Amino acid sequence: MSPCEPLPVSRTELDSSEISQVALEDFDVTGNGFLPQDQPLNVLPDSYYEPWERLAKDLPLLLQEQTLRSRVDRLPVLSINHLKTEAEWRRAYVVLGFLTHGYVWGGDKAAEILPPSISVPLLAVSNHLSIPPVATYAAVNLWNFRSSSSDFSDLDSLTALHTYTGTPDESWFYMVSVAMESLGGRALIPLLLSSLQSCSAKNSPSLISSLSEITARINEVGVLLDRMDEHCDPSVFYHRIRPFLAGSKNMASAGLPRGVFYDEGNGKGEWRQLRGGSNGQSSMIQLMDVVLGVEHKVTGDSNPDRPGHGDGGKEMSFHQEVRAYMPEGHRRFLAHVEERWPGGLRRGVEGLLEGTAREEERIGLREAFKAATDALAGFRNRHLRIVTRYIVIPSRQGGVGQGKATKLNLATASSKLAKTEEKEGSVNAELTGTGGTALLPFLKQSRDETFRAGELRR
Repeated sequence: MSPCEPLPVSRTELDSSEISQVALEDFDVTGNGFLPQDQPLNVLPDSYYEPWERLAKDLPLLLQEQTLRSRVDRLPVLSINHLKTEAEWRRAYVVLGFLTHGYVWGGDKAAEILPPSISVPLLAVSNHLSIPPVATYAAVNLWNFRSSSSDFSDLDSLTALHTYTGTPDESWFYMVSVAMESLGGRALIPLLLSSLQSCSAKNSPSLISSLSEITARINEVGVLLDRMDEHCDPSVFYHRIRPFLAGSKNMASAGLPRGVFYDEGNGKGEWRQLRGGSNGQSSMIQLMDVVLGVEHKVTGDSNPDRPGHGDGGKEMSFHQEVRAYMPEGHRRFLAHVEERWPGGLRRGVEGLLEGTAREEERIGLREAFKAATDALAGFRNRHLRIVTRYIVIPSRQGGVGQGKATKLNLATASSKLAKTEEKEGSVNAELTGTGGTALLPFLKQSRDETFRAGELRR
């Protein structure tokens, strides 16, 4: 199927226009994009789960007092049979994900064994949702908010349901992503799909208009990202919040050389190395890549650790690998768009340029497409600037706000590495992200690949 073949007709309408689209509800895509249509549950309705809820509510205090592990160790293994709706399954996943990372990282050194009281129900809930048993982007962002407004892009109305630190900094850090997801879902998804429709109809003026709107909306999402500084202090983030977001993949220097053993009791269990939550798991960002035709390499710094493998042993890029950490419907949606329109708008626009006789139209298409890809690359540049302020600079400043000097976690390991490289005259090229990648090389290459997408071959 060509990248510009007409969109399939279905029962769901994109808007009041004549544009037909895929049935978004079949992929758990809502009017808020990849966020739920309604606010997530803030408590499991069945009192049977009160032991989980109590620990989640008291999590910041328990971590501060370093009593979470002893409390979890005394926790009974609760059955998942009382979970009924998908909202309840998601709520259980959020609670258990936070308790997991709190248990692993909530001491002077990382806990390598996760006890059955968390492992058993978390594995079952994760299996039901088809998402890894770890605190993913979905757990800490998509399903972890409340709002005093029906507009989830209103950042000032949002609050995180759960945090590790109890600080407004941590809540704000998560809610910036929630607001961006909501704005992107409401404004960008319709535009991205309508741009494919315009391409399929060989309607260059309509496509140019859609691309111009896409550029404007990406920039609006970037403005939300720029608000991070308002209520999130870099030192608080780096030393107090970020360590809890780390996964167990590539975390040997932080105390998890083998990952985490998920103890299922009775001699059963498995060592797992899983990525922590990161913005790389945002389906919104990947959808923009897919529609615009941004290609991310399998080899090189975009995937500095050993590549993952898909069916048949084929190597995957980091971007492909982390789709497994997205909600199941969302990753199906990305695969659906990718399969129906291989190469996305980049290939489609190149085809239109070849068949368009009017020079004015060709120039307009080139400029509009380049502006859209530049806007996405610019968004990634904004992210790089935040990474510099919130990770690179604090890593060089040492233990301010770090608490006990003997603690070993992602922050202390990264700071030690930064100081070593500084003495050797190198740069922080190997600082590790919470998702387990070499942070700066990955982000820079993703940005550069986005810029290159705007360099059309025709």
